[in-house]
Amino acid sequence: MKEILFITTYPPRECGIATFSVDLIQAIHQKFDRNYAVKVCTIESAVEQHTYTDTVKYKLNSSVAEEFTTIAEKINRDADIELVCIQHEFRLFSEHPGQFLQFVQSLTKPVVIVFHTVLPYPIDALHDYLQQLVKACQAVVVMTRTSSVILQEEYQVEAGKITVIPHGTHLVSQKNKRVLKEKYGFTGKRILSTFGLLSPGKSIETTLEALPAIIKKNPSVLFLIIGKTHPTIIKNEGEAYRNKLKEKITELQLTDHVRFVNFYLDLPVLLEYLQMTDIYLFTSSDPNQAVSSTFVYALSCGCPIVATPIPHALEVLQDKTGIIFDFLDSGQLATAVNRLLANEKLRAQMGMAGMQKTASTAWENAAIAYTRLFHNIAGATEMLTYSLPAVNAEHIKRMSRQLGIIQFAKGNRPDIDTGYTLDDNARALIALCRVYVDRKDPTCGKYIKRYLEFIRYCIQPDGSLKNYVDKSGTFTPQNEEVLLEDSNWRAVWALGYFICQGDRFLSP
Repeated sequence: MKEILFITTYPPRECGIATFSVDLIQAIHQKFDRNYAVKVCTIESAVEQHTYTDTVKYKLNSSVAEEFTTIAEKINRDADIELVCIQHEFRLFSEHPGQFLQFVQSLTKPVVIVFHTVLPYPIDALHDYLQQLVKACQAVVVMTRTSSVILQEEYQVEAGKITVIPHGTHLVSQKNKRVLKEKYGFTGKRILSTFGLLSPGKSIETTLEALPAIIKKNPSVLFLIIGKTHPTIIKNEGEAYRNKLKEKITELQLTDHVRFVNFYLDLPVLLEYLQMTDIYLFTSSDPNQAVSSTFVYALSCGCPIVATPIPHALEVLQDKTGIIFDFLDSGQLATAVNRLLANEKLRAQMGMAGMQKTASTAWENAAIAYTRLFHNIAGATEMLTYSLPAVNAEHIKRMSRQLGIIQFAKGNRPDIDTGYTLDDNARALIALCRVYVDRKDPTCGKYIKRYLEFIRYCIQPDGSLKNYVDKSGTFTPQNEEVLLEDSNWRAVWALGYFICQGDRFLSP
């Protein structure tokens, strides 16, 4: 098995790129563990050195110029490494940018570079530097169409060398917002939140300045500032920025409406905080910030978003998934938040649209896109072997009522108003029969009986079948308006599948 070597920051280092890398690497291992092993050359510095797991194969101290040559030689001699993937952020190599460029140029393995930031309007030195860096790589990955356009138009990078792979997100099984607020002691509060490693560029002041106008109309609002101060900021400046925010909170008399959650939260806890959030706020003041993992995580948790117009936000927050406001404009922010808090239906629509949009960018899909690219760049001839996730039938069971399985859900919540269909009950019958055969799961039996009864209910005196049934069990006029051949044949298939498995499903 060949190795992909990621050159990146990596946990326990606390930074966005480290989190990105561990999520992507885990997803690649889950999907393609029979094709590739992913190892890490972690990027360290004079002030960022840690103890790592066995995933870390090499360490590159970017504060020491000679390290770049030493590590390049080790990588070139390592016969197991098939390809190198570099996670690039300018600050990671700012101490020795020239040595980093020479390092990439000296690698004899194929190189894929992932640009987390692409700066527009480059000065000549940056333009030339980036052109040379791209020339030394076989492929470039960016996370937005805007970054791709900038590379092509302002750095003259060939379009065929660029691949756009959106930032990955987590598939989140939705939990009840009210229950989560009770769990964390926020019952009765309307939660605004932001998260990430705290630094001045996040412009938390913009929200604090907007809060008086928000609280005037919504006195139960609580703003959660989630996350520790960025480790580099701590080492250089201590908690000066956080203390400045605390002073402003006191000055604006917001003590009862703002709370710091000064922790680097584990992912499950973070996702719960986001799921109980009523509106997520992204207030970065940096127009050149190409991407943000924070608001895509919030989108995947069903949060309506109010964000400043960085390129990532402009692309993702379309189709009524969020509201854009101008940098540093606390008045616009207050207006947007008050508008959303006054309209529960709009918030629900935005949250659902966001979850649906992020489904295609789940880490599992990101892993497929990256691994296909690696496979092509490395010139691999063997077929990729996908590892399928374990079957989880709990959602099917949760969607089922006494009459049968409900037609649609909102997220993972059954929507009884959509009624039932023959087509879906036939599918459910096949699925749970297969689960029963594979796992001998006795809890499937009562659901299998329900789906069989539903199919029998749909059979008409003349032998034909109807498809659409409303929530009260009445056949709807839609049965006369829509062709039913597909659902009818699926019912025949389901019954045939059931019969071929024998009568063991109906044991007492």
